[in-house]
Amino acid sequence: MGRLKGIPTIISPELLHVLSSMGHGDEIVIADANFPTASVCRAGPREVRADGHGGAQLLQAILKLMPLDHHETPVTLMAIEPQDAARGVKAPIWDVYSSIVAQSEGDTVVFDKIDRFSFYERAKRAYAVVQTGEVALYGNIILKMGVIEEK
Repeated sequence: MGRLKGIPTIISPELLHVLSSMGHGDEIVIADANFPTASVCRAGPREVRADGHGGAQLLQAILKLMPLDHHETPVTLMAIEPQDAARGVKAPIWDVYSSIVAQSEGDTVVFDKIDRFSFYERAKRAYAVVQTGEVALYGNIILKMGVIEEK
């Protein structure tokens, strides 16, 4: 594989092509190891494999290349299911994701949370789903592509 300056090495050629093919308003899912990527992608999104990489590392690398949409809610998380919340399940990965987004985009970015089945349905309409090896519970995140403004 050839190398390009400034492209994080965790970004595969396939993922780089996906990111450069997306347009304003397109969404990409960074999916944890438990996410049903293959079945969701049967509905249309492109499946990109990034097994062995964590969601946080991929999020950080993707945000070096992809602007977020600041006119709409640019980040969506899968909410903790009520039965998991009742058992005391937490999602500390969300704090990590929030910190990465704040470093990249500033701390004014609003995160949304939607239930698991709504998340699956939305993922079916995404441009791509990146299957990671992330093992943290509720480590799924959707990013909405923004625009690069002329300076």
